[in-house]
Amino acid sequence: MKSVSRLLASLTVLAAAVHAQSVKVSHADIPAPPIAARAYVLFDASSGQSLSSLAASDRFEPASLTKLMTAYLTFKALKEKKIALDKAVTVSERAWKAEGSRMFIDPKQSPTVENLIRGMIVQSGNDASIALAEAVAGSEEVFALAMNREAQALGLKNTKFMNATGLPHPEHYSTADDLAQLAHALIRDFPQELAYYREKEFTWNKITQPNRNRLLWLDATVDGLKTGHTEAAGYCLVATAKRGDADKSRRLISVLLGTSSDVARMQESQKLLNYGYQFFDAQRLYKKNDPVATLEIFKGSQNTVKLGFERDMWLTLPKDKFANLKATLSTHQPMMAPLTRGQKAGTLKLTQNDKLIAELPVVALEDVPVAGVLGRGWDAIRLLFK
Repeated sequence: MKSVSRLLASLTVLAAAVHAQSVKVSHADIPAPPIAARAYVLFDASSGQSLSSLAASDRFEPASLTKLMTAYLTFKALKEKKIALDKAVTVSERAWKAEGSRMFIDPKQSPTVENLIRGMIVQSGNDASIALAEAVAGSEEVFALAMNREAQALGLKNTKFMNATGLPHPEHYSTADDLAQLAHALIRDFPQELAYYREKEFTWNKITQPNRNRLLWLDATVDGLKTGHTEAAGYCLVATAKRGDADKSRRLISVLLGTSSDVARMQESQKLLNYGYQFFDAQRLYKKNDPVATLEIFKGSQNTVKLGFERDMWLTLPKDKFANLKATLSTHQPMMAPLTRGQKAGTLKLTQNDKLIAELPVVALEDVPVAGVLGRGWDAIRLLFK
């Protein structure tokens, strides 16, 4: 079979209005196995596609899955050097008396930021989460505001945080889809910190607690991420696995909300991950910054502009559906300057036997500023004959 890159080497360019704003993919349904959960999403991290879902946009109590955002902001603060891993943290009475799962810190101790990260991730400690929130933002209330700002920045449209722990609150909610996006952002933006999620146990105060993610013992390809449970939320799990050879490895993320037990969330997550790897494949269509097309542009400092993608562009499809793909680039015509690098300039539509498979946003790979008066005047004349 021809490679996907060769199949897409011939590109049709159309002059058309563009409406698509994000990656949109449709494919022939391969039914997922029955999943015993109130909501779930199976997400391919390489292509950014959802492969299967149930009630993905319905709001649920996220329980300790909230700590994915607490971790994200903690890692961000470390990256920005607002805190340091070896910084000793004062334990407040509020953190000490936190309800629910705990790391068992107390005001007589001064755990480091890294101790607290392990206590939050491995032990799911609410006390550790509050202590980190206070270390980063001064108080849990201010930290919750930062959580919501970050949620908006990440495009989590149906998520609201009221605390750093996931303890129940009527205005504290998220969705399976948003949690998949959050997990993806965490892995993408902080790949080195993913190592914390692989740790199977952590000891603090002479108390050793195991990681509640049982898949770490069951499946060697699973390296995260987070469990959650309250009476209202049920048993929840965001899991991620990476399988395949180094140059062809794929990462999938599964989000399960509202299963009936600790064992059920493990079994159903494993079932969903296996389904994704067994029936789907991801292939790279275009490399980052490689031109998809070079098109004519008017009233600019140059006469052409290169269009392409700012990241490697992957496509996930059922394993037997990659043959006979056809690419068509739709752009606004005539294309006019100014155009800035990264600005959306068109949509690449992938079809197969006249059926739409995917719509991928294409951007300018270079800046094209406005030309001078003479250049603009000459192009105005040229446009009269277009």
